Amino acid sequence: MTAHNKNNPASHRATPIIRTILSDMALGLFKVTHSGAAMLGLATAIGLVTLMARPDLRQEVEHHALGWLLQRQQTQSPAEPELPVEPQAAERATATLPHTLPAEQAKVAHWLSRKYRVAPEPLSVLVSEAFEVGRAVKIDPTLILAVMAIESRFNPFAQSPVGAQGLMQVLTKVHTDKYEDFGGKLAAFDPVANLRVGAQVLQDCIRRAGSIEGGLRLYVGAVTTDGADYINKVMAEHLRIQSVALGKPMPRDFPNFAPTPLPVTDTAPVDNVPAVPQEQEALAPITAPGAPVPGEVRSFRAS
Repeated sequence: MTAHNKNNPASHRATPIIRTILSDMALGLFKVTHSGAAMLGLATAIGLVTLMARPDLRQEVEHHALGWLLQRQQTQSPAEPELPVEPQAAERATATLPHTLPAEQAKVAHWLSRKYRVAPEPLSVLVSEAFEVGRAVKIDPTLILAVMAIESRFNPFAQSPVGAQGLMQVLTKVHTDKYEDFGGKLAAFDPVANLRVGAQVLQDCIRRAGSIEGGLRLYVGAVTTDGADYINKVMAEHLRIQSVALGKPMPRDFPNFAPTPLPVTDTAPVDNVPAVPQEQEALAPITAPGAPVPGEVRSFRAS
């Protein structure tokens, strides 16, 4: 092959021609690409100058560019699950703004909110409801609020070891009939329903005992003691809340209530709820927030 090429004059003549063709092609490609880059740079410069001079055009370009980028991101990123939204969810919340209440109620709501570290919005509903229910059952609304404070510290989901539930710590299994008007026993965890049922039970207890102190003793269900500790706690808080509502100085001294225990023979039912016999007094004491000190046994709630 080598010998053949050496002896072939045509092969020697073709080599410079091929080299020339390749060189011309490379030079042409360089000129084209160089001119294209120059044209691209010139076009870019003209575009930038135009955008600087036309803010409206610049904003439109930015808008389209952003939309393109977002579309690419959504196309490349896997779709994430979306949580359902409920625009009407706030309507079922048990909350209202304190400043919409009358002045005395707003004061009470803010004071209770600070003391018990509960948001003022749901407390405002409870305060307003307590004042409305209190007028209906003829009980001082600040007493109803005091019972809630001592019983549950305004926790609508509180439950005691013996089954007392909700704000007013009513025994749901005993007062199931009272919750029928509110849709059933699960209404015990609805703050307003629990407040209304608890106020009705408290009214029954006061009517049966003939006094607030005696009614509180029945409400707490103390059968081995006179319930003085619980009564003193509730009445002291009642006087504090009452002072806040009336705009009076906070009391420092409180009466020491020590009512005489009810006789054992007093077993009359309260609103179709049978009294619990003394042999059942050994139930565990309440340990929920606001419960009386150990030694005071609650065998039943407002029976």
